[in-house]
Order: sequence, then C-alpha cells, then structure tokens
Amino acid sequence: MTSDPRLLLLDPQDDILVAIGRIRRGEPIVVEGQEVSADADIALGHKVARHELEPGMPVRKYGVAIGRVTRPIPLGAHVHVHNIASNYTATHTLDDAKPRSGDA
Repeated sequence: MTSDPRLLLLDPQDDILVAIGRIRRGEPIVVEGQEVSADADIALGHKVARHELEPGMPVRKYGVAIGRVTRPIPLGAHVHVHNIASNYTATHTLDDAKPRSGDA
C-alpha cells in the first residue's frame, strides 16, 4: 500500500511511519492507502500510526517493540509519549532523570 511521501516505513513489521517532513494538524495525509487528517502537528522524526493500535499492544519501530500503547490510537494519529509507554525508560519523559538542585 502507499503512504504519504512525508512518511517513511523503516521496516515492514513496523506499526508506525516516521515523518520525514513536517505535517500540520488538519492536513490530509495518506496512510496505507487511506486518506486521514493529521490529528496534531507532527514534527520531523515523529511517528504516525500505520494502523489502529489498542491499549496494551506493542508498538514496533525498526521491527522491534519500542513501547506499549496506553490508549487507543487511530490510523494516522500522532504516536508519542501521550499515548505510548516506552520500553526503555521508566516514565513517559526523561524529566525524572534530570538532576535536581541539591542532588549530587
């Protein structure tokens, strides 16, 4: 199937496509042959759902599970820390890893 030229499939097993160009909220994009509207501004390097993803499902990038879905993600939706939990960090962001004043 074909997808928007601003979206790159890294591995045939992937659940996501990677933005190689900026996509603005509301712009039409084609994902796996289906036209949808971008649900958010999607920055370069960010992910878009290649198909519907349900909570608990793994999210694969480069053919490897990088996280788990935390809430339903429709086809073409922005996939990021607001709807997946990383397999690599204990939190959704790295804020907890930053040193705080007084920490040695």
